[in-house]
Amino acid sequence: MNPVRKRRLIVASLVLVAGLVAGTLVVMALGSNLAYLYTPAEVLAGQAADRATFRLGGMVKEGSVQRVEGTLETRFVVSDGDAEMQVSYTGILPDLFRDSQSVIATGAMQGDLFVATEVLAKHDETYMPREVAEKMEAAHKKHNVADGGDGSTATAQPAQDAR
Repeated sequence: MNPVRKRRLIVASLVLVAGLVAGTLVVMALGSNLAYLYTPAEVLAGQAADRATFRLGGMVKEGSVQRVEGTLETRFVVSDGDAEMQVSYTGILPDLFRDSQSVIATGAMQGDLFVATEVLAKHDETYMPREVAEKMEAAHKKHNVADGGDGSTATAQPAQDAR
């Protein structure tokens, strides 16, 4: 083999190996920063057991919000219709956080308690993340909940023309 071709082959091989190493490092870094979304039923079934940090999605159970006096800690129950999970969050909650509201909490399990580091509340009536919408649709089908097509259970009435 010609010395010039040999040198080119070595350089091309080194560039390929360096690219593979860099790609592997990027994939490993991204994989460790992903936060997967689970419902309370999935968490209790053990699907999130190996995840240190994950997102818990569902509805805040009516009457479950309790604020710890003298602190910023709030405890509430998140339900998906099949299961319920106690959540603890220390900090200022979003303005839209309330009973019967969709929430996504990021955090980790500590025993039977989900300790959240971030709580997000659904910000309007039309937007819902795809994975939350898919899980809510599956829950609606399972529990035979009527859906108006836009995510609400009520049907819209046409406006009357006032003359």
